Amino acid sequence: MFNSKAPQGPWRSRLLRTPDNVAFIPWLRDRGSLTARIQARGRFAVRVLRQGFGLPTADEARLLGIEPGVRAWVREVALHCDEQRVVFAHTVLPYRPRGPLQLWLARLGNRSLGALLFSHPGFRRGKINYKRLDERHTLFASALGALQLEEVEAGCLWARRSHFRFGAQSVLVTEVFSPRMLQLRETNKKETHAAR
Repeated sequence: MFNSKAPQGPWRSRLLRTPDNVAFIPWLRDRGSLTARIQARGRFAVRVLRQGFGLPTADEARLLGIEPGVRAWVREVALHCDEQRVVFAHTVLPYRPRGPLQLWLARLGNRSLGALLFSHPGFRRGKINYKRLDERHTLFASALGALQLEEVEAGCLWARRSHFRFGAQSVLVTEVFSPRMLQLRETNKKETHAAR
């Protein structure tokens, strides 16, 4: 069952540079496909951790227009790069209004939601919001487990949240970044040519 404890503190629309987030800023602020960025750094895979109906957090419900205590469709996955878990993704989709999103998301399996969001012209991404998660936040323990982190050196994990719309439907996607992300190196054609 999904935890419905309300998170502590607000999500912010501006990301202020701090010593513990400076290395994550390029990942957090990027509006492109996270899937594509990870694929540029190694072998990409998705592992579904949970999928089904659950209670969204209080702030998720408020943003999505879900009445308190009403369940939503929730999907949690770990994104891998070269067999390392680098991102915990938590997605919430309201049960109403009904539309194609329920069917598409239910059929995703071990495929990336990002591949769907960025390949279909009907999706619109709203503002990205940011948060420094610690043990007070509902998703912190789930993220630690999903990312296979026993503890985090700074006692926090950086996350971003995006609100995607598709016609009358909307979906909220939270991505929590592992410190392992900072060890990934892009393997693009420029680097390949430079090495020759």
